[in-house]
Amino acid sequence: MIITRMSATSGPESAPAGLVVACHGRHLRLRIAGGAEVAARPARRALEVVCGDEVEVRHDAQHDEWHVIGVRPRRTALYRSDARGAGELVAANVGLLLVVLAARPRSDPFIADRYLAAAASEHIDACVVANKRDLDADAELDAALAGLQLAGYRVLDCSARTGAGLDALRAAIGTRTAMLVGESGVGKSSLTRVLVPHSEVEVGELARDRGGRHTTTAVRLYDLPGGGRLLDAPGVRDFAPAIDRLDAATLGFVEVARLAGGCRFADCRHLAEPGCAVRAASESGAMDPRRYESYRRLRRLHAGLTARQGERRRS
Repeated sequence: MIITRMSATSGPESAPAGLVVACHGRHLRLRIAGGAEVAARPARRALEVVCGDEVEVRHDAQHDEWHVIGVRPRRTALYRSDARGAGELVAANVGLLLVVLAARPRSDPFIADRYLAAAASEHIDACVVANKRDLDADAELDAALAGLQLAGYRVLDCSARTGAGLDALRAAIGTRTAMLVGESGVGKSSLTRVLVPHSEVEVGELARDRGGRHTTTAVRLYDLPGGGRLLDAPGVRDFAPAIDRLDAATLGFVEVARLAGGCRFADCRHLAEPGCAVRAASESGAMDPRRYESYRRLRRLHAGLTARQGERRRS
């Protein structure tokens, strides 16, 4: 899959290569030739490097330091929106986004929708992982999962505690680089511990704040025993996709993309326009009404962040 929008800064062709396996701010851990892992940092402040990046490196023998001097072209990347609406890079070269939901603590499906929208806009495959399915059924979660299936997403029921469904999850990942995302408490760390033996090894100083306390903001990449890789990201309280990366017409909602061709107007925003096939599908049940409301919310957020960006440029 070729992402035509993606760009990166490359270093000299003769520079040795490394893989970013952990990232905490500008503190990096690289896997270099031979499989050794070393601490590193970007050589320039303007050089943006994230977990999953394939990079060009240089070793400063005098100070025994590794520097990233360039980033090889990214195949895909996941972005989020910062408070001002600007795109902020989260991870690179992700082949499959695994959006994790659970009944306890109850997940917000609207956050899951935004992750899925970001993935669709960046041409990253995605599926939904319903974790903790060994617990009692939850009608609200079941309804949200049914709506996601109606949209066309695959839903994998599993339990990190009992091991149920994990073979199907491993098969879905295959040899790709998958990334677990979702809210805090949905069980991503538990899934990582089951999928990756010995994954409880700490990132070390990379995952400590200035007071020496362990933090949970480091993104870490693990090799899976059966092939493929797993990116484990910290849990979130909220997530907004980068507005300038979203498909402006569909906002990354796959069912909106399918239905929009039936709208009366080619530039339909699927809000209040007459002859809107998307709104009609929501009213008939052909599109999950909750997903349609999620689209409307993201459309409002998109408008607000776009306006904020415009004000910042004018000022």
